[in-house]
Amino acid sequence: MNIPVAAFKPFRTILATVVFALLLCSIFFSERLVSSANSQADGAFTAGQAAKGAAVYAKSCAACHGQKLEGSSSTALVGASFAGKWGDGKHSIDDLYFVIRTQMPYGAAGTLTDQQYLDVVAFMLQSNGSRAGNKMLTGNSPALKTMIAAAPAKPSSETGKKPTAGESKTTPARVTNGKPTQKELNAAHTASTDWLMSNHDYGGQRFVDLKQINRENVASLKMVAKYDIGDRNPFHNNPVVSNGLMYITVKDSTIALDAATLKVQWKYDRKPKGKQGWPMNRGVAVKDGMVVRGTHDGYLVALDAATGALVWERALVDMTKNEGGFTMAPVIFENLVILGPAGSELGVKGWVGAFKLSNGEPVWKFNTVPDHGEPGSETWEKADAKLLGGGAVWAPLSLDADAGVVYVPVANPAPDFYGEARPGANLYTCAMVALDARTGKLRWFYQLVPHDEHDWDTTQASPLFSATIAGKTRKLVATAGKDGLMHVLDRETHKQVYEVPVTTRLNTDVPPTREGLRACPGVLGGVQWNGPAFNPGTNMLYVNAVDWCATFVKAADARYVEGAMYMGGTVRPEPPDKSHGWLTAIDASTGAVRWKYESPRPLLAAVTATSANLIFTGELLGDFMALDGKTGEVLYRSNTGGRLNGGVVTYSINGKQYIAVAAGNANGFWAVPPASAAIVLFSLPNDSTAAR
Repeated sequence: MNIPVAAFKPFRTILATVVFALLLCSIFFSERLVSSANSQADGAFTAGQAAKGAAVYAKSCAACHGQKLEGSSSTALVGASFAGKWGDGKHSIDDLYFVIRTQMPYGAAGTLTDQQYLDVVAFMLQSNGSRAGNKMLTGNSPALKTMIAAAPAKPSSETGKKPTAGESKTTPARVTNGKPTQKELNAAHTASTDWLMSNHDYGGQRFVDLKQINRENVASLKMVAKYDIGDRNPFHNNPVVSNGLMYITVKDSTIALDAATLKVQWKYDRKPKGKQGWPMNRGVAVKDGMVVRGTHDGYLVALDAATGALVWERALVDMTKNEGGFTMAPVIFENLVILGPAGSELGVKGWVGAFKLSNGEPVWKFNTVPDHGEPGSETWEKADAKLLGGGAVWAPLSLDADAGVVYVPVANPAPDFYGEARPGANLYTCAMVALDARTGKLRWFYQLVPHDEHDWDTTQASPLFSATIAGKTRKLVATAGKDGLMHVLDRETHKQVYEVPVTTRLNTDVPPTREGLRACPGVLGGVQWNGPAFNPGTNMLYVNAVDWCATFVKAADARYVEGAMYMGGTVRPEPPDKSHGWLTAIDASTGAVRWKYESPRPLLAAVTATSANLIFTGELLGDFMALDGKTGEVLYRSNTGGRLNGGVVTYSINGKQYIAVAAGNANGFWAVPPASAAIVLFSLPNDSTAAR
């Protein structure tokens, strides 16, 4: 049933900071300005109506987007930001009204009256140069069909023209060192005291053989350094540590820090070259003296790991077609950089691909929503549904280097909540896909949620590990997602060994209804962008999860507005005080739950295990924690001052063990106070570092 509006009063103030958030996720920047004269929207509203809209905006939106729509903690709603999405000549006033009315405010769509939504539209149009007339904009106004005009786009200052997929730029920058090598990457899970990949190693075990910090001395940990980045976008970054340097990313910057002091060694700032996607970036990949990352405007960029000099960059996606930019950390294997674009809700047709490390040239591409005639296309019973089918790739990949197989978690189909628009199982959405890493050919797949109607992305395809089952050692892979189940599969037989609920599950097989269906997890539930860790010593898997239910409301129709969120309905999360988190320890051989830790708010941070049988992780409100891996006892906690929803990594420099924690903003959806991105470094005092 519907959750009454009154239920949202405990976090109304916070919602004011995220109202229109989903709309803004779909607003891609461009170098355009809305015309202040002769706009096709002139006369579509009255001055009085725009004034009423300004009052509604001031009450519900200004805390986030500024009193003059100039942007505050979120995107501006005037100038290039507005024109880049709505002033492209493809969108009518009714398109803008439809998206706002059906999706905003996040978590409480429809709580304004239709006329209030129209008044806000009038205020936005006026603020972007349209002139008032003598007729109000109403729900049946002919003016709703009017196109929103914009001035011609300006050429990119760097390329002289709008970038398109396949463009590349190289420099004669000479890579100054060749680390880490392929041999070092292959051995990262056993032989390295660095943190060489987003999830530590190809298999994503997030396990480090370090014992200097142990159960007896962990309570002596001290914060020894902090680097404030100054970025207030969501900070999901997992730091990478190689050869004494730590590499981190934010929206437009790549930064190298001394891993023992957090002093800046170099910083590469890049200006976007076209439309922009999601602002978060989850990290880099390193190999042969290069640091490689994706960008939110659809480029792959390679930098010299020692100096930060640009080696090459290449546009890989056509952002004008709403393909989505890159938010995930790439994986590098041999001469291949593997990654895919985000953005299922933008009506993308997802893919994952491999590109040459030497210059970014494409090598292979696998369609996560298959083309006609490709295997899996028959699971999309409406041919045109595949064109907007979603299937983005934004979460970490894992890789079996010996077998040459890459494991890919694929996100949800679109529209999210209106399954009739896409009948069938909708492969390969909400699935783990195993591909030949060198060719991109499909080896096998496992679909966690066929025909998903709850926005339950598959977010994890790791760790890869081995365990003894019934006296036999078997090669396994864990896969999990927002559906709240962790599945463990045999990598050789491709059969499920067991599955374990890691959060509350309710009405999981019931589709959304027009009246509203309460189901658990909600779209903010289950396992998010940081996945399980595996400790071979305890033979346990450790996974963080979110426990947060929601009401799913199906729309009257599945209308698609190009570039806007293609949802087919709305979702109403329960109040934040109803949300909490679980850290679950699972026997890797049997699937039995050994212990659980309950957090008062969602658990989004990464989990790291060590050979000292410690677990390092963090809570959303800022506490870094160390727990006993065998019992779940909390042995240490320290508040970082940020929101912990990114990486927690440990490594050794010159014989001293450090723990680095990514602390910064979470998405506004999580209803927590904002914070600026920072890396916080912990270690033992010098007199407490001896291993025991």
